[in-house]
Amino acid sequence: MPTLHLVRAALPFVNGGLSGMVATCCIQPVDMIKVRLQLAGEGVATGPKPTPISVTREILAQGKVLDMYTGISAGLLRQAVYTTARLGFFDTFMTRLTQRVKDKGNSIGFAERASAGLAAGGLAAFIGNPADLALIRMQSDGVKPVAQRQNYKSVVDAVTSIVRAEGVTALWAGATPTVVRAMSLNLGQLACFSEAKAQLAARTTWSKNSQSLAASAVAGFFASFLSLPFDFIKTRLQKQQKGPDGKLPYKSMIDCAQKVARQEGLLRFYRGFGTYYIRIAPHA
Repeated sequence: MPTLHLVRAALPFVNGGLSGMVATCCIQPVDMIKVRLQLAGEGVATGPKPTPISVTREILAQGKVLDMYTGISAGLLRQAVYTTARLGFFDTFMTRLTQRVKDKGNSIGFAERASAGLAAGGLAAFIGNPADLALIRMQSDGVKPVAQRQNYKSVVDAVTSIVRAEGVTALWAGATPTVVRAMSLNLGQLACFSEAKAQLAARTTWSKNSQSLAASAVAGFFASFLSLPFDFIKTRLQKQQKGPDGKLPYKSMIDCAQKVARQEGLLRFYRGFGTYYIRIAPHA
Protein backbone atom coordinates (compact mmCIF):
# COMPACT_ATOMS: atom_id res chain seq x y z
CA MET A 1 0.00 0.00 0.00
CA PRO A 2 2.74 2.57 0.82
CA THR A 3 4.31 1.84 -2.57
CA LEU A 4 0.97 2.43 -4.30
CA HIS A 5 0.57 5.77 -2.55
CA LEU A 6 4.07 6.79 -3.63
CA VAL A 7 3.33 5.87 -7.24
CA ARG A 8 0.08 7.86 -7.19
CA ALA A 9 1.87 10.84 -5.65
CA ALA A 10 4.63 10.66 -8.27
CA LEU A 11 2.37 10.31 -11.31
CA PRO A 12 1.47 14.03 -11.67
CA PHE A 13 5.19 14.92 -11.58
CA VAL A 14 6.15 12.22 -14.10
CA ASN A 15 3.26 12.97 -16.45
CA GLY A 16 3.95 16.69 -16.22
CA GLY A 17 7.62 16.32 -17.05
CA LEU A 18 7.08 13.94 -19.96
CA SER A 19 4.29 16.05 -21.47
CA GLY A 20 6.43 19.17 -21.18
CA MET A 21 9.39 17.50 -22.87
CA VAL A 22 7.23 16.26 -25.74
CA ALA A 23 5.77 19.74 -26.18
CA THR A 24 9.27 21.25 -26.18
CA CYS A 25 10.36 18.95 -29.02
CA CYS A 26 7.43 20.31 -31.03
CA ILE A 27 7.76 24.03 -30.25
CA GLN A 28 11.53 24.52 -29.79
CA PRO A 29 11.87 26.32 -33.16
CA VAL A 30 9.01 28.64 -32.17
CA ASP A 31 10.73 29.35 -28.86
CA MET A 32 13.96 30.14 -30.71
CA ILE A 33 12.13 32.66 -32.91
CA LYS A 34 10.39 34.15 -29.86
CA VAL A 35 13.70 34.79 -28.08
CA ARG A 36 15.29 36.36 -31.18
CA LEU A 37 12.24 38.65 -31.58
CA GLN A 38 12.58 39.79 -27.98
CA LEU A 39 16.27 40.58 -28.37
CA ALA A 40 15.96 42.41 -31.70
CA GLY A 41 16.35 46.18 -31.63
CA GLU A 42 17.45 46.32 -28.01
CA GLY A 43 17.62 49.93 -26.82
CA VAL A 44 16.17 51.33 -30.07
CA ALA A 45 12.59 52.52 -30.55
CA THR A 46 12.71 52.85 -34.35
CA GLY A 47 14.27 50.85 -37.14
CA PRO A 48 13.27 47.64 -38.91
CA LYS A 49 10.55 45.62 -37.22
CA PRO A 50 11.41 41.93 -37.30
CA THR A 51 8.73 39.36 -37.97
CA PRO A 52 8.70 35.62 -37.28
CA ILE A 53 9.35 35.03 -41.00
CA SER A 54 12.28 37.48 -41.21
CA VAL A 55 13.84 36.04 -38.03
CA THR A 56 13.47 32.49 -39.38
CA ARG A 57 15.13 33.49 -42.67
CA GLU A 58 18.00 35.14 -40.78
CA ILE A 59 18.62 32.04 -38.63
CA LEU A 60 18.54 29.73 -41.64
CA ALA A 61 20.79 32.05 -43.64
CA GLN A 62 23.43 31.90 -40.90
CA GLY A 63 23.56 28.12 -40.69
CA LYS A 64 21.21 25.23 -41.20
CA VAL A 65 17.72 24.02 -40.34
CA LEU A 66 18.91 22.30 -37.15
CA ASP A 67 19.98 25.70 -35.81
CA MET A 68 16.27 26.21 -35.07
CA TYR A 69 16.75 23.57 -32.38
CA THR A 70 19.65 25.38 -30.71
CA GLY A 71 19.36 24.86 -26.97
CA ILE A 72 17.13 21.79 -27.21
CA SER A 73 19.14 20.02 -24.49
CA ALA A 74 18.56 22.98 -22.14
CA GLY A 75 14.90 23.11 -23.15
CA LEU A 76 14.43 19.43 -22.32
CA LEU A 77 16.24 19.79 -19.00
CA ARG A 78 14.11 22.83 -18.20
CA GLN A 79 10.93 20.85 -18.83
CA ALA A 80 12.24 17.87 -16.88
CA VAL A 81 12.75 20.15 -13.88
CA TYR A 82 10.30 23.05 -14.24
CA THR A 83 7.25 21.40 -15.79
CA THR A 84 7.65 18.27 -13.69
CA ALA A 85 7.64 20.43 -10.58
CA ARG A 86 4.91 22.91 -11.52
CA LEU A 87 2.34 20.36 -12.72
CA GLY A 88 3.17 18.03 -9.88
CA PHE A 89 2.91 20.81 -7.28
CA PHE A 90 -0.31 22.10 -8.89
CA ASP A 91 -1.95 18.68 -8.76
CA THR A 92 -0.78 18.15 -5.17
CA PHE A 93 -2.00 21.57 -4.05
CA MET A 94 -5.32 21.12 -5.86
CA THR A 95 -5.90 17.73 -4.24
CA ARG A 96 -5.35 19.17 -0.78
CA LEU A 97 -7.40 22.30 -1.44
CA THR A 98 -10.26 20.25 -2.90
CA GLN A 99 -10.35 18.05 0.16
CA ARG A 100 -10.24 21.04 2.49
CA VAL A 101 -13.12 22.75 0.63
CA LYS A 102 -15.17 19.55 0.58
CA ASP A 103 -14.69 19.14 4.33
CA LYS A 104 -16.38 22.53 4.71
CA GLY A 105 -19.26 21.47 2.46
CA ASN A 106 -18.28 23.74 -0.44
CA SER A 107 -17.05 23.20 -3.98
CA ILE A 108 -13.66 24.33 -5.25
CA GLY A 109 -13.63 27.61 -7.18
CA PHE A 110 -11.37 29.88 -9.21
CA ALA A 111 -9.70 31.35 -6.11
CA GLU A 112 -8.39 27.94 -5.06
CA ARG A 113 -7.28 27.11 -8.61
CA ALA A 114 -5.51 30.47 -8.89
CA SER A 115 -3.74 30.01 -5.52
CA ALA A 116 -2.54 26.55 -6.50
CA GLY A 117 -1.34 27.81 -9.89
CA LEU A 118 0.54 30.78 -8.47
CA ALA A 119 2.28 28.75 -5.76
CA ALA A 120 3.18 25.87 -8.08
CA GLY A 121 4.52 28.18 -10.79
CA GLY A 122 6.66 30.26 -8.44
CA LEU A 123 8.27 27.29 -6.70
CA ALA A 124 8.97 25.39 -9.92
CA ALA A 125 10.42 28.45 -11.70
CA PHE A 126 12.95 29.09 -8.96
CA ILE A 127 14.06 25.45 -9.03
CA GLY A 128 14.35 25.42 -12.83
CA ASN A 129 16.03 28.83 -13.31
CA PRO A 130 19.54 27.43 -14.08
CA ALA A 131 18.19 25.40 -17.01
CA ASP A 132 16.12 28.38 -18.16
CA LEU A 133 19.19 30.63 -18.05
CA ALA A 134 21.24 28.10 -20.04
CA LEU A 135 18.48 27.93 -22.66
CA ILE A 136 18.41 31.71 -23.15
CA ARG A 137 22.22 31.92 -23.32
CA MET A 138 22.34 29.16 -25.95
CA GLN A 139 19.55 30.70 -28.05
CA SER A 140 20.96 34.22 -27.87
CA ASP A 141 24.56 33.23 -28.62
CA GLY A 142 23.96 33.51 -32.35
CA VAL A 143 23.07 37.22 -32.20
CA LYS A 144 26.48 38.16 -30.76
CA PRO A 145 29.50 39.09 -32.89
CA VAL A 146 31.34 35.94 -33.96
CA ALA A 147 34.35 36.72 -31.75
CA GLN A 148 32.13 36.98 -28.64
CA ARG A 149 30.15 33.77 -29.12
CA GLN A 150 30.53 30.97 -26.59
CA ASN A 151 29.39 28.23 -29.00
CA TYR A 152 27.96 26.09 -26.21
CA LYS A 153 27.94 22.40 -27.07
CA SER A 154 25.19 21.38 -24.65
CA VAL A 155 23.32 22.47 -21.56
CA VAL A 156 26.06 20.93 -19.40
CA ASP A 157 28.69 22.97 -21.26
CA ALA A 158 26.58 26.12 -20.88
CA VAL A 159 26.00 25.66 -17.14
CA THR A 160 29.63 24.84 -16.38
CA SER A 161 30.86 27.77 -18.51
CA ILE A 162 28.53 30.20 -16.71
CA VAL A 163 29.60 28.93 -13.29
CA ARG A 164 33.27 29.09 -14.23
CA ALA A 165 33.05 32.64 -15.60
CA GLU A 166 30.39 34.22 -13.37
CA GLY A 167 29.98 32.04 -10.29
CA VAL A 168 27.25 29.69 -9.08
CA THR A 169 24.86 32.50 -8.12
CA ALA A 170 24.81 33.61 -11.78
CA LEU A 171 22.66 30.55 -12.51
CA TRP A 172 19.81 32.39 -10.80
CA ALA A 173 20.19 35.56 -12.84
CA GLY A 174 16.76 36.83 -13.80
CA ALA A 175 15.14 34.61 -11.18
CA THR A 176 12.70 37.32 -10.07
CA PRO A 177 11.03 37.90 -13.46
CA THR A 178 11.27 34.14 -14.11
CA VAL A 179 9.27 33.44 -10.95
CA VAL A 180 6.77 36.25 -11.66
CA ARG A 181 6.43 35.04 -15.26
CA ALA A 182 5.79 31.49 -14.11
CA MET A 183 3.22 32.61 -11.54
CA SER A 184 1.33 34.72 -14.09
CA LEU A 185 1.63 31.99 -16.72
CA ASN A 186 0.33 29.36 -14.34
CA LEU A 187 -2.50 31.63 -13.28
CA GLY A 188 -3.52 31.92 -16.91
CA GLN A 189 -2.62 28.41 -18.00
CA LEU A 190 -3.47 26.00 -15.19
CA ALA A 191 -6.12 27.99 -13.32
CA CYS A 192 -7.87 29.24 -16.48
CA PHE A 193 -7.65 25.80 -18.10
CA SER A 194 -9.22 24.19 -15.05
CA GLU A 195 -11.90 26.88 -14.83
CA ALA A 196 -12.64 26.90 -18.59
CA LYS A 197 -12.92 23.11 -18.64
CA ALA A 198 -15.31 23.17 -15.69
CA GLN A 199 -17.46 25.85 -17.37
CA LEU A 200 -17.50 24.00 -20.71
CA ALA A 201 -18.46 20.75 -18.99
CA ALA A 202 -21.38 22.52 -17.31
CA ARG A 203 -22.56 24.58 -20.28
CA THR A 204 -21.88 22.38 -23.35
CA THR A 205 -22.44 18.85 -24.54
CA TRP A 206 -19.05 18.65 -26.26
CA SER A 207 -16.86 15.58 -25.91
CA LYS A 208 -14.16 15.62 -23.25
CA ASN A 209 -11.44 15.93 -25.90
CA SER A 210 -13.18 18.93 -27.47
CA GLN A 211 -13.62 20.53 -24.07
CA SER A 212 -9.94 20.01 -23.29
CA LEU A 213 -8.79 21.52 -26.61
CA ALA A 214 -11.10 24.53 -26.26
CA ALA A 215 -10.04 25.05 -22.66
CA SER A 216 -6.39 24.86 -23.76
CA ALA A 217 -6.95 27.57 -26.37
CA VAL A 218 -8.58 29.84 -23.79
CA ALA A 219 -5.92 29.13 -21.19
CA GLY A 220 -3.15 29.68 -23.73
CA PHE A 221 -4.46 33.16 -24.56
CA PHE A 222 -4.70 34.32 -20.96
CA ALA A 223 -1.38 32.72 -20.07
CA SER A 224 0.30 34.52 -22.98
CA PHE A 225 -1.32 37.87 -22.23
CA LEU A 226 -0.44 37.80 -18.53
CA SER A 227 3.09 36.42 -18.78
CA LEU A 228 4.63 37.83 -22.00
CA PRO A 229 5.89 41.12 -20.47
CA PHE A 230 7.67 39.19 -17.71
CA ASP A 231 8.99 36.65 -20.23
CA PHE A 232 10.37 39.57 -22.27
CA ILE A 233 12.17 41.03 -19.24
CA LYS A 234 13.41 37.58 -18.23
CA THR A 235 14.97 37.05 -21.66
CA ARG A 236 16.72 40.43 -21.57
CA LEU A 237 18.10 39.87 -18.06
CA GLN A 238 19.27 36.31 -18.67
CA LYS A 239 20.95 37.20 -21.94
CA GLN A 240 22.90 40.16 -20.57
CA GLN A 241 26.57 39.92 -19.67
CA LYS A 242 29.01 42.50 -18.32
CA GLY A 243 30.38 44.96 -20.84
CA PRO A 244 33.94 46.29 -21.17
CA ASP A 245 33.25 48.66 -18.26
CA GLY A 246 32.35 45.70 -16.03
CA LYS A 247 28.72 46.77 -15.72
CA LEU A 248 25.49 45.02 -16.72
CA PRO A 249 23.01 46.81 -19.01
CA TYR A 250 20.18 46.24 -16.53
CA LYS A 251 20.40 46.36 -12.72
CA SER A 252 17.09 44.65 -11.94
CA MET A 253 13.68 43.65 -13.28
CA ILE A 254 12.30 47.15 -12.60
CA ASP A 255 15.32 48.85 -14.16
CA CYS A 256 14.95 46.68 -17.26
CA ALA A 257 11.23 47.45 -17.53
CA GLN A 258 11.84 51.19 -17.18
CA LYS A 259 14.62 51.28 -19.77
CA VAL A 260 12.65 49.23 -22.31
CA ALA A 261 9.54 51.38 -21.83
CA ARG A 262 11.57 54.59 -22.16
CA GLN A 263 13.87 53.56 -25.01
CA GLU A 264 11.70 51.14 -27.00
CA GLY A 265 8.08 51.88 -26.04
CA LEU A 266 5.46 49.98 -24.05
CA LEU A 267 4.31 47.91 -27.02
CA ARG A 268 7.76 46.28 -27.19
CA PHE A 269 6.80 44.10 -24.22
CA TYR A 270 4.17 42.43 -26.42
CA ARG A 271 6.30 42.01 -29.53
CA GLY A 272 5.79 38.53 -30.98
CA PHE A 273 2.54 37.87 -29.10
CA GLY A 274 1.31 35.51 -31.84
CA THR A 275 4.55 33.54 -31.78
CA TYR A 276 4.45 33.38 -27.99
CA TYR A 277 0.86 32.15 -28.05
CA ILE A 278 1.78 29.37 -30.48
CA ARG A 279 4.62 28.46 -28.10
CA ILE A 280 2.40 28.43 -25.00
CA ALA A 281 -0.73 26.72 -26.39
CA PRO A 282 0.82 23.24 -26.90
CA HIS A 283 1.98 23.26 -23.26
CA ALA A 284 -1.54 24.13 -22.15
